[in-house]
Amino acid sequence: MTDSTVPTARLGDDGPEVGVQGLGCMGMSFAYGPTDTDASRATLERALELGVTLYDTADAYGAGENERFLAPFFKAHREEVVVATKFALSIPPDDPTRRIIRNDAPYIREAVEASLRRLDLDVIDLYYMHRRDVNVPIEETVGVMADLVREGKVKHLGLSEVTGGELRAAQAVHPIAAVQSEWSLFSRDIEAGVVPAARELGVALVPYSPLGRGFLTGSFADADQDLTQGDFRRQQPRFTGDNAAANAALLAPVRTVAEAHGATLGQIALAWVQQRARVHGLPVIPIPGTRKPTRVEENTGATRIVLTEDELSLLEPIAEKVAGDRYADMTFTSAGRE
Repeated sequence: MTDSTVPTARLGDDGPEVGVQGLGCMGMSFAYGPTDTDASRATLERALELGVTLYDTADAYGAGENERFLAPFFKAHREEVVVATKFALSIPPDDPTRRIIRNDAPYIREAVEASLRRLDLDVIDLYYMHRRDVNVPIEETVGVMADLVREGKVKHLGLSEVTGGELRAAQAVHPIAAVQSEWSLFSRDIEAGVVPAARELGVALVPYSPLGRGFLTGSFADADQDLTQGDFRRQQPRFTGDNAAANAALLAPVRTVAEAHGATLGQIALAWVQQRARVHGLPVIPIPGTRKPTRVEENTGATRIVLTEDELSLLEPIAEKVAGDRYADMTFTSAGRE
């Protein structure tokens, strides 16, 4: 089964057809502790063998280092892969807890040229606004992004962490292929506004952190105790202290369902996200991140698991019981604007 390729779905009405599961590449050079470049390269190749064609990065991941790392793989497989990267968010090296967001035209133009250089590409397949600067009208930001399409620097546009209203305003300026937001058994707030807007407008949803940054797999129970210094997850309230203990208890029904399918916790969490496509009637292409070929095999296996209505009902209450916010600072997400 591990050699079966994943099904495909389309990003937006006119976007590219991609594997129904993508690959989040951030952790290959940023945020999740020590990296192994050889294992990461093998992971990229194995993902492609399994039908994963959407590869997600951003200029903020390691201050451009993630884009540089991925460039040789993209160049070797240019006709087979869909390259997604992002602008708008930077993290000062001297203070990794800070976030700087810019959506102004000069910044966007500088950012796209820098990403093209690091990626060693002539054109970016899918270019996201990573975060929303509320001081710049979204119509203005998307207008500049649309210019990049007309100039041949970008093929398709995406947005990340926007509200349903912001998505509609953006779509009125230029077609949006995809919206990227956190969506998992632990994070379901986008179902209120963003998901209905995306379905109405023909926009695909690209869930990031569909495995709850690994917590839903059971790979760690408390970030402070189980993860290395410098791991980004040690800054996230859900994964430390009393919150972590409370949230670990929420995995019990996931284990029950996993045992019934002979699957892992992560596969059930991913299968739940994949089935949001049927539940909500729109393309859903999650981008779980990993640095191990065996994990890619495990993750793509989730596309072949179908959860029953009883199993979905068992998993339904989890999100409303989660303790702690997604980030210590939620102001750079869409949560407070919806």
